[in-house]
Amino acid sequence: MISLNVVPSSSSVTFIKPNHQCLINASPTLKSNLLCKVQTNKNHLLCHRTTSQLYEPGFKSSKLSLIPTSQIPDSVTKLSSFNRFLSHPFDVSPKPNHQIVKAASDGANPEGETEIVADSSDPKSKKLKLAIVFGLWYFQNIVFNIYNKKALNIFPFPWLLASFQLFVGSLWMLVLWSLKLQPCPKISKPFIIALLGPALFHTIGHISACVSFSKVAVSFTHVIKSAEPVFTVIFASALGDRYPIQVWLSILPIVLGCSLAAVTEVSFNVQGLWGALISNVGFVLRNIYSKKSLQNFKEVNGLNMYGVITILSLFYLFPVAVFVEGSQWIPGYYKAIEAIGKPTTFYIWVLLSGVFYHLYNQSSYQALDEISPLTFSVGNTMKRVVVIVSSVIVFKNPVRLLNGVGSAIAILGTFLYSQATAKKKVEKIEGEKEE
Repeated sequence: MISLNVVPSSSSVTFIKPNHQCLINASPTLKSNLLCKVQTNKNHLLCHRTTSQLYEPGFKSSKLSLIPTSQIPDSVTKLSSFNRFLSHPFDVSPKPNHQIVKAASDGANPEGETEIVADSSDPKSKKLKLAIVFGLWYFQNIVFNIYNKKALNIFPFPWLLASFQLFVGSLWMLVLWSLKLQPCPKISKPFIIALLGPALFHTIGHISACVSFSKVAVSFTHVIKSAEPVFTVIFASALGDRYPIQVWLSILPIVLGCSLAAVTEVSFNVQGLWGALISNVGFVLRNIYSKKSLQNFKEVNGLNMYGVITILSLFYLFPVAVFVEGSQWIPGYYKAIEAIGKPTTFYIWVLLSGVFYHLYNQSSYQALDEISPLTFSVGNTMKRVVVIVSSVIVFKNPVRLLNGVGSAIAILGTFLYSQATAKKKVEKIEGEKEE
């Protein structure tokens, strides 16, 4: 039973409920600021609230509109979710947004303040989050590959296009840092020196892939790039790492599949093949060199690390791009506009290739933060399958039976490699814990 006692406006309005009492002081001369203090004393809740919103023009004294204090935690949750969205504009929230309000018990919270506890045990939300992460990652990669190839078909200057893509990524990160949507890393001389090597190999890997895309079909380049684990095992073993027999066996189908796909590829081109192979070498050396040179900078997250590498890569690549093909850019531009008919279409293709190149790399780093390395490796393998199939459908590339079989064998080998290396990492972690 609830009783409402209304007294003169200078007094308080009292709501009485079993085991709970809420006093709300309302006065015509209330100040404009909102002050709400929640206190818990056993099973009693005392609320003091002052606001000028209780008496607005047109409101009668008999009509008192109150907002339940139980909505305060909801507003806190919404504000937290909004801030998290700003810091990760193309990712789902790293933690579930569901929160519950837990009243403080005797002695547990002497101040009597409300305690907010995160509820992270929601398998449905985790599955949905994982689906969104993979969906964004795959979609952005597909869009990049399609529009990158379209631009290269009419403007075959991969050095300029690769430089533009790095420029867009650099500008993107600078905007995130300047607007504080992403925490800016602490830039120091040792940090820059440590990144010079990884940035150089990243530049080599990126430009080599773009050269390959300009010479052969997108599907063929990705089949050859699926052989990256082969180079990882070879270079890492040369530097002293040891791999179990399962890892060595897993790279055999990769070599066999890539060889079969290359022999039967309709759009085979030597420069395209070498570009994809050199790209593998560049990215493998980037990963190995990063692991060895950045051990003292583990506080820098993956996205910030990639952002700084992108900026350094732009300084590496653009001067060389001007030297290699700079004299051909203006004539090539007029030919491209003449071939496509509408300049805006060409601009959109180039812009989309630059934006989505950065976005899919950003999503891959954010995906790696959300999931285990094994799930990431499997997802990366399946991503190549999705990109290959999508490019074949969009560009209608002829695919021979043996070419398809070779591609499937190579992808299968990459999947087996991911499984074997993930098992090796788990055993290594368990061994360190036992020590």
